[in-house]
Amino acid sequence: MQAEGLIPMGITTSWMWKYDPKRLTFVFSRYKFVAKMLAGKKNVLEIGCADAFASQIVRHEVEAMTAVDFDPIFIEQAQAQINPDLPIKLIHHNMLEGPVPTDSMFDAAYCCDVFEHIDPASERDFLKNTLATLKSEGVLIMGIPSLQSQAYASEHNKQQHVNCKDGDEFKALMDEYFHNVFLFSMNDEVIHTGFSPMAHYLFVICCGKK
Repeated sequence: MQAEGLIPMGITTSWMWKYDPKRLTFVFSRYKFVAKMLAGKKNVLEIGCADAFASQIVRHEVEAMTAVDFDPIFIEQAQAQINPDLPIKLIHHNMLEGPVPTDSMFDAAYCCDVFEHIDPASERDFLKNTLATLKSEGVLIMGIPSLQSQAYASEHNKQQHVNCKDGDEFKALMDEYFHNVFLFSMNDEVIHTGFSPMAHYLFVICCGKK
């Protein structure tokens, strides 16, 4: 502590720690899954990084990382707490407005708890702009709350979650953009291949751009 100081939590993680600390377990488990799936990748993009606190879990497993968010307050706050030994390039960018401004294509991209906030009328713009900076052999991982989980969601989440899907619908959408789509279910911190209508959360791993 005396030599290096303490690491502050970000905006969203501080809120979770104060009001719903067990939720941090679920969030970190999602990021751990992404980290293990993308381990060793050279250039990775996170879409919707928020305060980028959990992003460090993935950063430890990849060579280089860029993270974007549409909210400039998140990006500004995240800049102040990034580990200088494992830097993340942070960019204020809205994926609905175009691809990430970059000089190089990404080997992989991921987003957790983002797609459910995208209006269904704009979801294809989001996907088109995401794929525009992903290499042909690149991997895309997306995680969202399942449609079935919304029966137990808070009123605030129900208002914000405008694009939750069931497993079959989620996979079918991504099948339009990739040759290979693998669907996983998640309950709390456990990821499995069980019956998706009983899952609280869904992951797809997509590869082979069409």
